[in-house]
Amino acid sequence: MQSKGHTLLLRADANTQMGTGHLMRCLALGQAWQEQGNVAHFALATEIPTLETRLTSEGIITHCLAVKAGSDADAIQTTKLAHHIGARWVVVDGYQFNAGYQQAIKQAQLRLLFLDDYGHADHYYADLVLNQNISADKAFYHNREPYTRLLLGRRYTLLRREFWAYRGWQRTIPVVARRVLVTMGGSDPNNVTLRIIRALEQATVKRLEAIVVVGAHNPHIETLRTAVQFSRIRIQLQQNSTHMPELMAWADVAISAGGSTCWELAFMGLPSLVGVIADNQLGIALGLARQNVAQNLGWFEAINEDYISEALISLVNDYARRVRTSEAGHRLVDGKGGQRIGAAIQDYDRTNNSCEFCY
Repeated sequence: MQSKGHTLLLRADANTQMGTGHLMRCLALGQAWQEQGNVAHFALATEIPTLETRLTSEGIITHCLAVKAGSDADAIQTTKLAHHIGARWVVVDGYQFNAGYQQAIKQAQLRLLFLDDYGHADHYYADLVLNQNISADKAFYHNREPYTRLLLGRRYTLLRREFWAYRGWQRTIPVVARRVLVTMGGSDPNNVTLRIIRALEQATVKRLEAIVVVGAHNPHIETLRTAVQFSRIRIQLQQNSTHMPELMAWADVAISAGGSTCWELAFMGLPSLVGVIADNQLGIALGLARQNVAQNLGWFEAINEDYISEALISLVNDYARRVRTSEAGHRLVDGKGGQRIGAAIQDYDRTNNSCEFCY
């Protein structure tokens, strides 16, 4: 990364509809930045006290912007903040940030790293565009500036600090899987989690048990607590867990939405059933299936609990398949993405807008 003491400003948001994925991968980048003795600041336009507490506990300084996310006022306040704290680079992550927002950052004489998933902006003015998805493609970014460089694919997967201790860890695969981890990410507005609980209850697997993880502001928490209390199988419900690596190490299989959690599951070698609850997750689910890292269930809204239950029964009883998918996951994500991104930033600065790590 850059020399000691450099300041990075990360701009991302989280809420019930968009979930926490954008903010959490920026947190992972901030942690990697700090690891080299640098300083990370966060700018937020949404107030979620639990997430702000998490950032503060990581030694990250937070700033609340009284603006509409992605607006001109947002760009103005973000650039003023960057100059005030002495940040040379700004990191921006979210679908609310368009080409104009990028251009405003650049016009303020700042360097910009823009996190993207599928080429949602009309044009890219960022110095570096990062797409860590399995479906990342240069074709998404035809409309970019001559100086814009691309960081594409799984080499750049961002994992939070708590996962770093598991680099090189090898999973023990049981003959029959009995421990299930369920996570629909930081947001589950349609309560897919409840349907997964019902599917677990239908699964004819002896001594099956599950841990269900939900976000801090899941609107269905009381319904889920009732479902778990009266379930015929042993289910723990955990809200806003900060111990995801340990839970993934505990589990034999997982049922997950197709968001950024999938890269953590792959890194941990945890065989998974992955479903889609948002448009931006479809490419992830399809790509994981092509790489034999997970089974793609398709859109959760289009499948019933019987289908989920049958898929789970098949996976928990197929030892050879779980061995293959676990090994494929380890190969896909090595946990060094933050280091590579830092090296790309340093190289971009050193070589005056060129980057040997980039496209």
